[in-house]
Amino acid sequence: MDETEDEPRVTETLPPDAHALPVRVYYEDTDFSGFVYHASYLRFMERGRTELLRGLAGDQSDLHREADGLVFVVRRMTLDYLKPALMDDALTVLTATRELRGASMHLDQEVRRGDEVLVRAEVVVACVRDGRAVRLPEALRRRLGRP
Repeated sequence: MDETEDEPRVTETLPPDAHALPVRVYYEDTDFSGFVYHASYLRFMERGRTELLRGLAGDQSDLHREADGLVFVVRRMTLDYLKPALMDDALTVLTATRELRGASMHLDQEVRRGDEVLVRAEVVVACVRDGRAVRLPEALRRRLGRP
C-alpha cells in the first residue's frame, strides 16, 4: 500500500479565496463511542479558518500587532452534522468566503472524508478592535478579490 494513499486529498479546484486543510482524527478527538466528538469539529474548522487567513493575510498575531489589536471573532455559527467520522480517518476541512460585509466575513466550511461531506457550517466572523466591530482591512479585502 502506498503511504500517501490514506492521506486526505482535495479533488476539486478551489477558488483563490478558499483553503483546504488536511486533518487526521486522533483518539483525543473521539468520544467513548469511537466517533468524533461534536466539539472536535469546531476545532478542526477553527484551524481551517486560521489557515485561510494565514494564506491571505499572514499570521493573525502579526495582523493583530500591525493593526493595533485587530482580532477576528466568531459571531455566529450554524452547523449540520451529516455523517460521523471515526478515529484514524483522514479528513479535509474546506473553508471558502461566501460574502464580505463592512466588519464581517461570511464563510462556508465543510469537513469531508474524501468526497463525502460529514459536517457543513455557515460562519460569520467579525473583525473587532478593543471590543468594537471595525471595518475589515482593505488589504484583506483586496486579497479576497472584493473591494
